[in-house]
This record gives sequence, C-alpha cells and structure tokens, in this order.
Amino acid sequence: MTERIDIDAAIAHMADALRPLLSRNPLMVGIHSGGVWIAQRLHQSLGLTEPLGALDISFYRDDFTRVGINPQVKASELPVNIDDRHIILVDDVLHTGRTIRAAMNELFDYGRPASITLAVLIRREGRELPIQADAIGTTLDLAPNQRVKLTGPDPLELRIGEARR
Repeated sequence: MTERIDIDAAIAHMADALRPLLSRNPLMVGIHSGGVWIAQRLHQSLGLTEPLGALDISFYRDDFTRVGINPQVKASELPVNIDDRHIILVDDVLHTGRTIRAAMNELFDYGRPASITLAVLIRREGRELPIQADAIGTTLDLAPNQRVKLTGPDPLELRIGEARR
C-alpha cells in the first residue's frame, strides 16, 4: 500500500508552526537519516544561517542490545555549543517516542539546552513514552502492523507498508 502525502505542504506547515521561535535564534538538529533530510528543507525554508546539526542515535537506542548496531552508523555533529540554546529537534516520524527519547539523551550528553522543540513530518498513534511534537507536518492513522519509511534525500518520498517481523 502506498499512501500519497504532499511532503512539501507538510514541511511548509511545520515551518509555519516554527516561525514564532525564530526570535530565540534556535539551533536546528535533525535525527539521521530522515530527520536530517526534513531539517535541511526546514532550515532553508526558515532562512536559518547557523549550520544544521545532526544526530545518529544508534548507540542511544534502548533496543541496541536486542537489534545490534545499525550498519550505516553516521557521526553526530553539533556545530556549536548547545548549553542554554533553544533546540529544534527534527525527525521524520513520531511513533512510539523511543527515537526522540534517545535523541534527547544524546543532546544532554553534549550540554544543557534552554529548551527543545520537537518537529516531525509524520505523527502516528502508538506512543509508548509521554513525548509530544510541537510542530507536525501531518498525522497518519495507520494499523499497528504498518510501517512508515521516508526515502531521500532527493526526491523525498514517503512509503507505507507492512512492518517486518
């Protein structure tokens, strides 16, 4: 099954929700890989001039010992000190909340931000942790056995299919 989502419209919706935060001089940080692709588009749309940060949360996942390391681990990169900074954390899909929890753990290993605002392209049901997005591109109502996969970066495409067992 492939559901069509207007990714450009969803990113524009996210940018509109984030514009009021620009007076805080936020640092935008994407979560590899899909979150970085979305963050690149948002970064450009919002006219941010500070370099974009990127996190690979592979070593921070709570299922690391069960599923092992992602074979495509990338380096995390935060271009500036994050102490007392307002962070916009960007990911492609908010489902259980575990990826965001891992990303926040990693951010706090780098410093103590003033605030973290969460922006996600897709929000779906199934939260296991009390994590809520502040800027949402769109919400999908999917069955528990369905999976959302963003491919990219150019073009960005969203695929919905059956979850692997």
